[in-house]
Amino acid sequence: MQTSTEGVHGIVNLPALLILLILTALLIKGTQESASVNAFIVALKVTIVIVFIAVGWQFVNPANHVPYFIPATVPGHEGIFKHGIGGMLKGAGIVFFAFIGFDAVSTAAQEAKDPAKDMPRGIMGSLAICTVLYILFGFVLTGVANWQEFAVAGKEASVVYAIQHHMPGYNWLGTAVTVAILAGFSSVILVMLLGQSRVFYSMAHDGLLPKVFQDLHPKFRTPYKCNVILFLFVGLFAGLIPGDLAGDLTSIGTLFAFVIVCIGVWMMRHIQPELKRPFKTPWVPIVPIGGMIVCSIMIISLDTRTQLTALGWMLFGFCIYFLYSKSHSKIQVAAEAAASK
Repeated sequence: MQTSTEGVHGIVNLPALLILLILTALLIKGTQESASVNAFIVALKVTIVIVFIAVGWQFVNPANHVPYFIPATVPGHEGIFKHGIGGMLKGAGIVFFAFIGFDAVSTAAQEAKDPAKDMPRGIMGSLAICTVLYILFGFVLTGVANWQEFAVAGKEASVVYAIQHHMPGYNWLGTAVTVAILAGFSSVILVMLLGQSRVFYSMAHDGLLPKVFQDLHPKFRTPYKCNVILFLFVGLFAGLIPGDLAGDLTSIGTLFAFVIVCIGVWMMRHIQPELKRPFKTPWVPIVPIGGMIVCSIMIISLDTRTQLTALGWMLFGFCIYFLYSKSHSKIQVAAEAAASK
């Protein structure tokens, strides 16, 4: 039984399981159908975000942005990861899961018509647009309501609260924002389930996971067994794990993955400099080193519970690798066969 910070008791999060079930069925049906539904959801939530920015701009109180930046050295605001630059990095680390969909796009590269051009354009273009919208949304939100109001229990980062208390006559917008939030979470779940199933499919194809993860549906040609396994696994977390912990674990896992990617880009550029690269990361190793440093700081800024839980899952992953993946890897098997000749 779960107990929230407000003292509300519950056994299982049924709405989360229902959303997962619908999205899993959609993914099994096909990638094109999933893309169409996701495009509609994205269009809906982006429209609502733009409406909030446009309408809320007239309610921005400049006094709420004074001071615009509170250093961690100001009395009452001490703590390296509570205010100032450290506080911003911690806030970015907590909500980093919002950026998880951009790298997930790359996992569907094998289903793109021209991945060499479509992938970089899609990732960089959507990243630029969404970053601008995030900044404008945050500016308007903290201008409409003072940031200290969001520290009140039960109102953390509540956009609806700001609309109801500081934007008279626009309660309908609060309902629309709630719809956008639910739609936004659903689209993120859809993209991540799609990306994870493709990652597991590729890993199974390379021998790192059992073959069940690469079995395709005879009609829809999608890795349906992998999608079903993901539904059971993710559903266990969605139904029983508190939302704040699940969100923080998603963020720290993504941040750690980005650190590994930065290391990989740097190493690959050094080990295989002549390898054909349709898209090249600029300014290597400056960009990878910068990425590693920033992501690592955000990982350190997160709470100890999240760090220890993530460490536990990482060790679990190592166990899977050394007990199964390493001995079944096609590359490893081929290397051992070549060495025995």
